Amino acid sequence: MPRLRLGPLLRYVDGSTATVWVEADRPCTAEVRCADGAGGTARTFQIAGHHYALVPVTGLTPGTETAYEVRLDAGAGAGAAVWPLPDSPFPASTIRTPAEPGEGGGGDAELRVTFGSCRWAAPPSGEHDPVGPDALDTLAARIAADPAAERPDVLLLLGDQVYADQTSKATQRWLAARRDLTDPPGTQVADYEEYTHLYYESWLDPEVRWLLSTVPSSMVFDDHDVIDDWNTSAAWVAEMRATPWWRERILSGLMSYWVHQHLGNLPPDELARDKLYASVCAARDGTDVLRAFAASADADAGAARWSYRRDFGRVRLLMVDTRAARVLAEDERAMLDAAEAEWVREQALADPGTYDHLLIGTSLPWLLPHLIHDAEGWNAALCRGERGERWARFGENLRRRSDLEHWAAFPASFEALTALIAEAGSGPGAPATVCVLSGDVHHAYVAEPSWPAGDGPDAGVFQLTCSPVHNSIPRSIRLGFRFGWSRVGRRLGRRFARHADVSQAGIDWRRTGGPWFGNQLMTLTLRGRSARLRLDQARAVRGVGVRLETAEERRLS
Repeated sequence: MPRLRLGPLLRYVDGSTATVWVEADRPCTAEVRCADGAGGTARTFQIAGHHYALVPVTGLTPGTETAYEVRLDAGAGAGAAVWPLPDSPFPASTIRTPAEPGEGGGGDAELRVTFGSCRWAAPPSGEHDPVGPDALDTLAARIAADPAAERPDVLLLLGDQVYADQTSKATQRWLAARRDLTDPPGTQVADYEEYTHLYYESWLDPEVRWLLSTVPSSMVFDDHDVIDDWNTSAAWVAEMRATPWWRERILSGLMSYWVHQHLGNLPPDELARDKLYASVCAARDGTDVLRAFAASADADAGAARWSYRRDFGRVRLLMVDTRAARVLAEDERAMLDAAEAEWVREQALADPGTYDHLLIGTSLPWLLPHLIHDAEGWNAALCRGERGERWARFGENLRRRSDLEHWAAFPASFEALTALIAEAGSGPGAPATVCVLSGDVHHAYVAEPSWPAGDGPDAGVFQLTCSPVHNSIPRSIRLGFRFGWSRVGRRLGRRFARHADVSQAGIDWRRTGGPWFGNQLMTLTLRGRSARLRLDQARAVRGVGVRLETAEERRLS
């Protein structure tokens, strides 16, 4: 009898369809059966001895909520129910569908978007957690305690869903049973099988498992999903490719990301047209097909598109890949290659007037503290050789040690994104807001840009950064971020910029919220042309337990 190894994850949801991702322990047919009669089936596909299915669910009714179960059938009968788990303490997993425009107020429906990044797997229940309560676990407990209360309509996970380079003690013990940890890459993961262990450790957490089964999710990777500083520079890539273990690591990282995260990001109609997905499903064993794709994607930034678009009624989400799409030659550095940048531009500007809010998801913040922004521009100029070879070597070393690789480290790309935001937010049919949603930097803040008089967009523009979900940040780094926003920090940044003759950005910006530190999640509540922001932090309260407490709430538009 087939068993469920991982999942279910509720991924895409619209008014009448959904997709549910599962991993089984053997080849089988996965079925999602809803209480209202909707459902769907899919045969598992095989990657490296693992068996996965992305089940399309059809026949859902707009504006409703229905419980569902997962059944696995090896071909001998009707299949056995494997979800919900027996004696589960959680409510039934459900699929909530949005109302169609014109039906029950669907044209002006409320949408709650909760987002964050950077999650170390939480230790088993009852064990001491050195970095404090997990915000996703805490969110799950709050929803489970009152299933009829407010919950996110979609959860955006903006990078570092797993940490391939910073493994837990438990994972290191598991790795040591497989291989000698004195050989590279040591306590980091080495291959596809070890990547699957990271996802088991993270997504079999009971609270997170239930949360991901009942709240739709969209995801994108950042560096730790592969390795710290992934694709930070051409010199870094050359050094990594010279090591004997890197090729297996990068191919396994891209393969496991495609399976566990990327597939579920895609709407059913895109999946139906996806040639790679069709080839993997058609093969008796899709490992070689997917491995060849991963090798191509690693060799050529233009060979794969990890960015994607989702429309939630009159809210448009563009999730932008800021890791694998980079151009790294020092004289041509760009956050996105030309084809990717053009695709993002086309999606942002398509069908003006049909959306009220534009959300740009990018794991790396667009607007940083001024000191850090100028330091990254200065460092980029040094690495280009603007101050000579000795300074270039110093700059490369500093770039890696200090993670100087955000949008500011790609000045032309920073200005291009700034111009695109202004264009998308201007003119007839402009959205009410353009919000850049980011993580990475292990704290949360709100920043608002300003353009030279007469050049600014009509929309309100916001950099909304929220991180971590479950991680930590040293006190010294906290002080550094606070200093980076200060007037003195800003003046120091300009001195760095002048040293390498770096011109000022075409816009200015100011911090209007934060910085907030701790394990946290941000939620945007969008209705019509109004937008509200809330920041919730996971805190242990004596005599009460762990709960989410609101640290900030405000109206954006």
